[in-house]
Amino acid sequence: MEAKDTRHNVLKLVRLGIDARNEYMVFMRKDCPVCVSEGFEALNRIKVSKGNKTIVASLIVWDNEEHLTHDQLSLSEAAIDSLGANAGDELTLSHLDALDSMSDVRKKIYGHRLNQAAFDRIIGDIVNRNLSNIQLSAFLASSTGNALNQEEVIALTRSMINVGFKLDWGKDKVYDKHCIGGLPGNRTTPLVVSIVAAAGLTIPKTSSRAITSPAGTADTMEVVTNVNLTTEQMKKVVDLEGGCLAWGGSVQLSPADDILIRVEKALDIDSEGQMIASVLSKKAAAGSTDVVIDIPVGPTAKVRSREAAEHLSEKMVAVGKAIGLNIDIILTDGSQPVGRGIGPALEARDVLSVLRNEDHAPDDLRERAVLLAGRLLEMGGKAAEGAGALEALRILKSGDGYKKFTAICQAQGFFKEPELASHKHKIKSITSGVVSEIDNRRLAKVAKLAGAPGAMTAGILLLTPLNTQVEENDTLFEIHAESRGELEYALSYLDTQKEIIKIKET
Repeated sequence: MEAKDTRHNVLKLVRLGIDARNEYMVFMRKDCPVCVSEGFEALNRIKVSKGNKTIVASLIVWDNEEHLTHDQLSLSEAAIDSLGANAGDELTLSHLDALDSMSDVRKKIYGHRLNQAAFDRIIGDIVNRNLSNIQLSAFLASSTGNALNQEEVIALTRSMINVGFKLDWGKDKVYDKHCIGGLPGNRTTPLVVSIVAAAGLTIPKTSSRAITSPAGTADTMEVVTNVNLTTEQMKKVVDLEGGCLAWGGSVQLSPADDILIRVEKALDIDSEGQMIASVLSKKAAAGSTDVVIDIPVGPTAKVRSREAAEHLSEKMVAVGKAIGLNIDIILTDGSQPVGRGIGPALEARDVLSVLRNEDHAPDDLRERAVLLAGRLLEMGGKAAEGAGALEALRILKSGDGYKKFTAICQAQGFFKEPELASHKHKIKSITSGVVSEIDNRRLAKVAKLAGAPGAMTAGILLLTPLNTQVEENDTLFEIHAESRGELEYALSYLDTQKEIIKIKET
């Protein structure tokens, strides 16, 4: 068939400064000649080309003569950057051929099993930005619950590894640690990396930003240092200090995952199969060989029961083995937040207090970090089996953990102290008794409504963990916010919630 002549499908670029995050969007007048002649309609997926560069964008029909004329178009900022375009450039538009990957997604929606080739097509189109956020949402929704069996999770994980970079540290053993999440304040990673690197093991840690929580490790670390490292910068830091604490998205180790995470965040979902593929693809891409995974278990944690945790553990170990990772699982208490701070800066303050061996440092955060670091020390031959936690505690108490942490921060660019928010509000007990339950999910939501993680100093300072004896009018927790409006959002939500912290009268 003769190729269609697209020489007349050309419009000039006007830059309107529209931020659509990861999604590419194209804006055209509904009465422009290209829209009319091609029959383009709102939300059509359209190919936009400049020279030999082509992207796929969703059409937004524009009906404002003040900003666009008949011979002009605009693009979202990410789309402009991807094309390397400038205002005034002529861009060519054409229809997008049907995507085989959407046939695969539809099969999954109707409950069919997908093979490696199908996942390769889907993940390839995700990385090439050929799928809209609506299409990505369909894929994520079709994969929730137990929709992906073990073979599919392995195939999805391999696809996500294969489309990104894979780091090679030139070592037989490279260590890593990950927490499944769902537990506010559980910021053990900076502590574990500092202890393990201080012991002489290699632990190049890449971490995520928050998906559905008030802070991810990358958000917390960004309070005190630079986390946006290139691959070469990461290698220099690890060569110098044995470890790093970088944002995974900046080094593109599993680029499909970074795109999916943004959509998962908007949908507020985190399915088991996607989670396993997300975690393990990044571990493999980061060049890790041995990984300890923390699974908190509790009634309001991400994993609610020991049975569910053991099922997840078996699946993760099996998928890890299939892709060449040695996985060690530790089930931990998920009944309440860890530490006192919930939110980037408040969690960073907890981390520093533990590293500095301060008297008021949260014991639960220290103990959990020592447990996880100790297991890695045993795996790495730096401690005898069963003696890892004691060795990890010794490294921490000696001050070597703090020295290593600050050295890593300096190698990444700088070290600075966390700041505090300008607005605070104390939430007080209306009765006397003992704290008997804490709802992790609702407490995390209060922190997010207060502005975390976008506002780094926003969040919650929890003063009454489980089993704390409180009197009427004692402060249960403080809400920290950077603006009065965000503080009011959090307080408005609290007015509709009963017993986020339950107190059993004595």
